[in-house]
Amino acid sequence: MNGDSGIPNPRRSPSSQILDTGNEYLAVTKGPDQQTTISRYSPGPEYVPTATAGLVDLQVNGFAGIDFNNGNLSANDMDHALGAMLATGVTTCLPTIITASEHCLRERLMALDQAVTASELGPRMVPGYHLEGPFLNPKPGYAGCHPPQEMVLPSVELLRRLEQDLARPILYLTLAPELDRAPEIIHWAASQHKIVGAGHSAVTQKSLSEAIAAGLSVATHLGNGVAQVLPKFDNPVQWQLAEDRVTGCFIADGVHIPAPILKSLIRAKGINRSVLVTDAMAAAAAPAGTYSLAGMAVESNDAGVVNLKDSPLLAGSALTMGKAVANITRWGIADFRSALRMACANPLGLLAPVLKAHDITINLGELEWGHDGQPLKTSLGYPLPPGL
Repeated sequence: MNGDSGIPNPRRSPSSQILDTGNEYLAVTKGPDQQTTISRYSPGPEYVPTATAGLVDLQVNGFAGIDFNNGNLSANDMDHALGAMLATGVTTCLPTIITASEHCLRERLMALDQAVTASELGPRMVPGYHLEGPFLNPKPGYAGCHPPQEMVLPSVELLRRLEQDLARPILYLTLAPELDRAPEIIHWAASQHKIVGAGHSAVTQKSLSEAIAAGLSVATHLGNGVAQVLPKFDNPVQWQLAEDRVTGCFIADGVHIPAPILKSLIRAKGINRSVLVTDAMAAAAAPAGTYSLAGMAVESNDAGVVNLKDSPLLAGSALTMGKAVANITRWGIADFRSALRMACANPLGLLAPVLKAHDITINLGELEWGHDGQPLKTSLGYPLPPGL
């Protein structure tokens, strides 16, 4: 250990590399034929922690100056963004496409899919995509920075058309469960082995229960994408927070949710039912300035706040996943291993049955941490067997 921080130092076992996911330890062993095997590992009292597995980001709109919602996205753009993400500890991510017209969504998904396929890092880091919209609540406060005029009622047919020519599937769908026909599309998406999350939503207790029965299991960026003024108890944040069948995703940048409130939310939801996401856009791992998000001009400042240009509305974040893990420990919300669980084991747990159903293998990765609690060195290379 590095002092009392709980951060593993990169000492290796002579026979195998032990990687911590925050929930369990995995032994990565190379045989005489150089074939890699991964198995669960139960440490004894003499065990010295080594490196961790790579981090997983289920919601990322862009990175390092690159907007994933760009109809002209190239393979070089993708490698630049993914290389920068890798440097911050992320080895698996779901690039996220946000609300737009059907024409724009198809164009952007196709460009993203082709860029991922043709890039060097895409096939190793991107198993599929996150579609956030257009089935969201268009009312003020709930819409956020998404264009409300492009929001539509849930449609299985539209979702089929958006996905039909993609080499990689949409693995995560965010929608507003209170909308007409939402249970139908939730049931269909879950039957197609997709994660379904509630977001940008005025969900009620009744509509949330119906959505869960249909297959919804996640609250996308819980605490955000809601109106500023809500009833004290009967509100979508409270219903999703109280529901044990729903995993809450949180943006730990101190901007979307103040640190003391984030502590309350995570402690109420519980470490095992909490996942860290960045909701990052092009300003992440890039200097403060003006960037594009799905054709909208956005501005980031030196404090890491990202707004629509000339608007108080937040438009994604400039957060990195390594920084999110560090924030959780620095703010006293949880210890390092619990923060790692929320950034690695828990999102992997959401992805595992989905990936197994699609016969998709991801790379576990290996991450070494610096004494400052920030990712020091990240590498790919350990295919994680489906269902492990």
